[in-house]
Amino acid sequence: NAQKGASQALKGVRKSMARVMSNSHEQVVPVTLHDDVDIFKWGKGEDASMRLVHAIAVACKQEPALNVWFDGEQLTRRLLNKVDLGIAVDTEQGLFVPVLRDIQTRSLTELREGLDALRGAVQSRKIPPQEMQGATITLSNFGTLAGKYANPIVVPPMVAIVGAGGIREEVLAYEHQAVLHPVMPLSLSFDHRAVTGGEAARFLKAMMDDLKKEKVE
Repeated sequence: NAQKGASQALKGVRKSMARVMSNSHEQVVPVTLHDDVDIFKWGKGEDASMRLVHAIAVACKQEPALNVWFDGEQLTRRLLNKVDLGIAVDTEQGLFVPVLRDIQTRSLTELREGLDALRGAVQSRKIPPQEMQGATITLSNFGTLAGKYANPIVVPPMVAIVGAGGIREEVLAYEHQAVLHPVMPLSLSFDHRAVTGGEAARFLKAMMDDLKKEKVE
């Protein structure tokens, strides 16, 4: 019906996204954990994106079961020696997920420069396909736009994705007093075929412990 608008065939990135999401829905057994982390110790102007990247690297070291590739047909998992973080980037053309490599060994300055370069390449549509392949775990920092919690989609062969909601001030109990502190909501989705609830909870706790620190190197 013309009054309802023209039908549009999905192309390019949007078409790829549709296929990837459908594939995930068919394969993954998803579970999501939600929690809030008190970040009142952060200094003014702290880089939230880099703190999240650092926290994921720390958590992958403490609970490596979430930094694996899982083969649902062979029922095998591949433990990975490095952390290559997929960063969800929203554009008018659709969702891009460039990969920030070796986050476990790079300084925060190097990681920030690398992330800026990847985002610039995405926005200019000059990012090579190989820069969007091989992620071992994913981060969606959707809270920079809106939203508190989510159920982020795990994309095989990965087994986990972290979602970060918008930072907000909230009244908390701290040292037996009611205080107003900045809080970051976190959502961790994992594939329950390959990851236990305990492993996921320990991973999330490791992230939160790192994010609670005043600063990291």
